Amino acid sequence: MSKNTSETVLITGASSGIGRELAKLFAKDGSSLVLVARREDRLKELADELESKYGTKTYVLPKDLARKTAQREIPSFIKKNKIDLDVLVNNAGFGSRAPFAEIPAGSISDMVEVNVGALTNLTRLFLPQMIEKNSGGILNVGSLAGFQPGPNMAVYYATKAYVISFTEALSEELIHTNIKVSCLAPGPVNTEFGEKSDLEDSVLFKLSLMNVEPVAKAGYEGLRRGKTIVIPGARNNITPFLVRFMPRFIVRKVVKAIQS
Repeated sequence: MSKNTSETVLITGASSGIGRELAKLFAKDGSSLVLVARREDRLKELADELESKYGTKTYVLPKDLARKTAQREIPSFIKKNKIDLDVLVNNAGFGSRAPFAEIPAGSISDMVEVNVGALTNLTRLFLPQMIEKNSGGILNVGSLAGFQPGPNMAVYYATKAYVISFTEALSEELIHTNIKVSCLAPGPVNTEFGEKSDLEDSVLFKLSLMNVEPVAKAGYEGLRRGKTIVIPGARNNITPFLVRFMPRFIVRKVVKAIQS
């Protein structure tokens, strides 16, 4: 999928972090944007910034993707505004660091719904029209966490394993089309995620934190090139190989230690 100044891109979780940086990259490329997140004020601020700097046509859609009704309202908004969507960026997601039994049941349900449910449902809603046009792209934002189990972040790690597996399967299904499917799988990134997930004081964050700009750029360029799995950072690329060859009981203990 090459650069296309007439394309329209929908980005979830666009109000901060990787989603915000991806919006800037697509706007610089000349794309129109549909920005989705809970915080309307942040979305409007970003839309104004992109319009001022790049002349970007931007739609702001404040929605909480933990709610299935919100997921259904997005395609309705697209249809109502006669938007021809070309690229879907499933970036919204969150985690929580604590033993599984101590995380509120509602938080667990919301995490699964946002990290897995919304990503899957939006892909299913928009992929058929991409197939009909034989063009488009899907960028799913996963995590390096998805390559191993994560004691004290069990649900988050499991949801990101789903994102990686789902993306790889879709990529293979669509290999003979002009649709690109990529998964951005970064390690720890310097965004609000660390604070909200109570990870800032963990060994993991202290050892391998990356700035958000190069991470977003890697995901953007990976999608353009049609790279299925994009892992930013040379050191991070070693992790999946180590995990593959290490005994699983050791992997679990190592991850638990660095999450302490």
